[in-house]
Amino acid sequence: MTGAPDQHKAQRVAEQAARASYGRLVSILAARSRDIAAAEDALSEAFVSALRVWGETGVPVNPEAWLVTAARNRQKNDIRADMVRRAGEPELIRRSELPAEGEAIGDNRLSLMFVCAHPAIDTAARAPLILQTVLGVDAATIARAFLVEPAAMSQRLVRAKARIRDAGLRFAIPQPEDLPERLGCVLDAIYAAFGQGWDSLDTPTAPDALTGEAIWLARLIANQLPAEPEPKGLLALMLYCNARRQARRDATGRFVPLDQQDVRLWDRNQIIEAEGLLTAAARAGTFGRYQCEAAIQSVHIQRPVTGRLNLGALRMLYDLLVAQSDSIGARLGRAVVLAEMGDIALAMAELDTLPTERVRQHLPFWVAQSRVALLAGQPAKAADALSVAMTLTADRALQSFLKEQSDSFRNVQSTV
Repeated sequence: MTGAPDQHKAQRVAEQAARASYGRLVSILAARSRDIAAAEDALSEAFVSALRVWGETGVPVNPEAWLVTAARNRQKNDIRADMVRRAGEPELIRRSELPAEGEAIGDNRLSLMFVCAHPAIDTAARAPLILQTVLGVDAATIARAFLVEPAAMSQRLVRAKARIRDAGLRFAIPQPEDLPERLGCVLDAIYAAFGQGWDSLDTPTAPDALTGEAIWLARLIANQLPAEPEPKGLLALMLYCNARRQARRDATGRFVPLDQQDVRLWDRNQIIEAEGLLTAAARAGTFGRYQCEAAIQSVHIQRPVTGRLNLGALRMLYDLLVAQSDSIGARLGRAVVLAEMGDIALAMAELDTLPTERVRQHLPFWVAQSRVALLAGQPAKAADALSVAMTLTADRALQSFLKEQSDSFRNVQSTV
């Protein structure tokens, strides 16, 4: 142990470990037992014990190893209790051999991600399961990201964890012939995690935690699967976005939209890396969703250089993206581009085809609705859409920006 007992320090270190290492610790604990829910329960108990013990005796030299040891002790006790009930199964105890407290711990997150994407798991649960188990995102946040009700998402996750446990699914990277089916779910989960961080839903005291973790995981997959183009496309996409992070707020904290950002604040190194990844991915000759989304970001990045936004290129890329994924996000992006090109009727028709029950709580839908309405010469409708959008974010800077825009549209309407 190091330093004098300090409850505040114990809490701070425990919180840091939870933010930075939750998924890694769960992956270690679940790799042997293949019971994700039990691993999560054991880790939760370990965190509770840490707050009590560390506050009394001081923070250990290796907090993560302490947590793994405490959690494995809990697992071991549970297994012993189960053995009493079931009269045996010593193999279970052998699987739970404990490391020394100071021993370095490994990283099984990649294997955990692929087991969560196993064909035996319900398709709709795979990416959400990765988000929760590997990245520690709560069920309510995952439900918002996938536009479903929180209760339904919670049930989906519970069933998926039970399926992994009951089927004894193996924690391993799949064979090449099984990879395509499972890789897409893994990439979807990583991108969803990045999106949550990008929308400022990650821990306020560590704003880079979720986005940084997503980029790290994408880089890990791209390095371990060099022949696969889509991990490179995903990494490029996230780097393009992350390169603009410092320009999203001005010196007063005010939200700054993409077309008004100070490009001098963009991270040129990340942009160069993203361009290289996108070029390398293209050599495979297989154009997938994430390469397409990265190419869209590349078009936006070129605007300061060319002095204009290439709407024709964006229209072509969004058509390809809709063909690849037919997602709500792809259709929203295409609708806005269509409106910007002057095809208002087609843009409105695109928005009208989206399922109301899925987009009514989706902020980007209302922002797109507002932009199309404004370009259609309907400032009052544009203002109303932004008023709804304001209620769908907890980001005060974004709320203020949306309110300013809404008020300005209403002023335009009043002077007409």
